[in-house]
Amino acid sequence: MRTETHLKSNKQATTKRANASTAKHDVIVLLKQDHMAVKKMFSQYEKLAKQEDIQGKVKIANQICAELIAHTTAEEEVFYPAAREATHDDDMLNEANVEHDSARDLIGQIQSMDPKDEMYDAKVKVLGEYIAHHVEEEETEMFPMVRESKKLNLKEMGVTLSRRKQVLMKELCNSAGEVVPQQLRAKLGLAGRH
Repeated sequence: MRTETHLKSNKQATTKRANASTAKHDVIVLLKQDHMAVKKMFSQYEKLAKQEDIQGKVKIANQICAELIAHTTAEEEVFYPAAREATHDDDMLNEANVEHDSARDLIGQIQSMDPKDEMYDAKVKVLGEYIAHHVEEEETEMFPMVRESKKLNLKEMGVTLSRRKQVLMKELCNSAGEVVPQQLRAKLGLAGRH
């Protein structure tokens, strides 16, 4: 009972910190924070894979996949339409959408695989490399263009994006905040697979 109460209070404190953080950061800062967090998760995955910790690497792979699904969905729904309006750079935004689709395809492949399959680690590694390339383009090209346009309320957009991402993560996780693989697969349209 005490542990359950402790977990709930920790979760509430984390939510309050996230909301406070959102209020003082704009959408670009929040997206960059997501990028850094996922980069760290890919590093954790590599360590676990080298240790041949199948259970650990599957848990972090699921977390990576859930974070990327929530991030890309929220980005496409909230940030990209506004960025398109602010920059009028359809080519850049179209390319970013295609990159998101390709990442989702890799995520679907990872979620459909047996973690003991020799290709599992390769797929996660390629996803990491792909995301690193995508992040670099966003951070060096798209984000500066959006910020320079001065046409958007980036703080307000940060609040909206953060709320949307929280809803998406809630759909993918249990009450303790752990990713539920079945819910992740269902979100990807892979329901019914292992």
